[in-house]
Order: sequence, then C-alpha cells, then structure tokens
Amino acid sequence: MLPAASAYATAGGRPSVQVSEKEAGKGGTITVTGRGWRAGALLTLLICGQNMIGGTNACANGDGRAVTTDAHGAFRKRLPVAEPPKPCPCVVHVATVTGAPKAADAAFKVAGHPVAPLPKESTGGRLTVLAAPRLAGSSGLLTWFGAPPQRELTLTVGNVGAAPARNPVFRVGTSHGVFAPEWEDQQWRGTLPAGQKAEVRLPVELAAGAHGDYLVSLEYGGKILVEQPWGVGRPWGVTLFWVLLCLVVPTAVFRIGMAIVDRIRPRRPAPAPGRRHAARPGTRRTAAPSVTRSAGDSAGLPWFTPDTAPSTTTSTERPTSKGSA
Repeated sequence: MLPAASAYATAGGRPSVQVSEKEAGKGGTITVTGRGWRAGALLTLLICGQNMIGGTNACANGDGRAVTTDAHGAFRKRLPVAEPPKPCPCVVHVATVTGAPKAADAAFKVAGHPVAPLPKESTGGRLTVLAAPRLAGSSGLLTWFGAPPQRELTLTVGNVGAAPARNPVFRVGTSHGVFAPEWEDQQWRGTLPAGQKAEVRLPVELAAGAHGDYLVSLEYGGKILVEQPWGVGRPWGVTLFWVLLCLVVPTAVFRIGMAIVDRIRPRRPAPAPGRRHAARPGTRRTAAPSVTRSAGDSAGLPWFTPDTAPSTTTSTERPTSKGSA
C-alpha cells in the first residue's frame, strides 16, 4: 500500500479528506478518511471525473457510499473504485447531505480510465445569489391524491463578471435523503448586464407520489448557487383510497357470492294442498276426536233445523202413574 495522499488544505478550519492510495483500478477498494467535519454529519463519498467541475453528473453516483462522522468530526470509510462518466483528472468528492453545505476533494487516479484536458471556463457573465431563495407555491387537492408536487424557485441573482450573461442556463436538481440529485437544465430568457441584478423564477417538480424531505439545488457554471430544503407532505388521499378499496371490494365480492349461491341452490317443493305438515320432533301429537255415525245418517254434517232439534230443557216433573189421583 502506498503512503496516504493528502488532498485538501485544512487551513482556516476547513474539512479535509485523505485517500489510502493515489491510484487504483476499477474493482479495487480504497480507504477514505476525513477530519474537521461537523460532529454527527451525514456525508456522501463519490469518485468524480474532470475534477467535478461539472457537478455530480461527472461522478460514479451508483457506486458512492455514505458515512456519519463521529463526535470529533472524523470518519473512515471503504470506497469501491469505479470509473466515472467523465474522463480524469479525477477526485474523491466528499460532501455533506444535510445542514450547512461543506465539501472537500482528494486527488485520485482511476487506473485505465481515459484522461482529457479540462474544459475551458465560459467567458460569459458570472452569476451569484444576492438574496435568500424561496420556494413559492402550495400543494392542492390533486397533490393530496398523489399528483406531482410543484413549486417555483425564486431568487435574486447578480452578474459580478465583466461580460453580460445572455440567456443563462441553470441546472435545477432535486435529491431525497442520501441519493444524488436528479438534474434538469432550465434556461432563463433574458440578458443580465455586468453589475446588474435580476429576479429569476424556475419551476421545480417532483415525481408523482413523492413525500418526505427533499433538497432543491441550483447550479450555474459548475458551481452550486443554492440549496433549499423542501418538506413534502404525504399524499394521504392515496392511503384513504386504498383503505376504502380494501373495504369495498371484499364487501362487493361477498354480496356477489351470496347472490350466486342463492341462485344455484336447489329449491324445496311446495307442500300439496290439504296435506298436513309433519309434526316437529319432540312435540306430542294428539288424536282428533272421532265422530261415530250410524248407517242411516247422511253423509253431511248433522245440522238440525230449529223445529226438529231436540229439546234442551230438562223436565223436573215426573209423569203420573195411571190411576193415581
């Protein structure tokens, strides 16, 4: 193992980064150490090409690592060697994820990776931020149901260069957690003369259903001008929809199933007219009183007319015997 290579000056209390080897090939691993960082800070470690003058789009973001500093602001982390999308000269770039932005680079060579001269700096205007940026706008009802959250990044920039800035192209990036920002080029229409200032408004949009803590970054000329936090609420309308769906669908399926069962089940035949129902189990069956008829009786019921009905009165007088007085 070669001696450790110092990378970033520590004068003025600035954070420093060191790598265990000056050169390594793809598939290898190096050890990255750092000091002078904020205690408990979350950092990202990336291998970047072109000295990262083009931002994180020049870095191997898929092979980066995250690390948290200790109570003394130091860290030590193993980093796999990967080829960045831009040619070398390369650096190991370490930056904070949350809080005050801090960054440091360590010179590093990826063995076998192409090397090319650095691109020339643009001679257009040099823009800087003069006022605190803000995210204007609010979430509507559609966002509550999962529509893409939208805001407008508003900031005041000034041209501190010697030449006017004509139709400057900004890069707006949005990042979530430890993931690298997703950049989008946006052109501001207009000319900003040297020594003048102007208000710039740029739209920012996240993916559908996005929620949580996001960071909006603005880059111009390979430098980060703005990093604005953005807290996005959870789309509770989507949760409510799924809860209702879990309640309605089983109920509908149950009702359809019961309707099918009721339609295909066999029907009981209707009882014949005049036929008595069988006695239920456990009940005592009593015999109906029988009526004895003589042969001379008619087939009909023994109804009587008033003149032929037998007397219902009972005589209390006894017949007198013959010859008695």
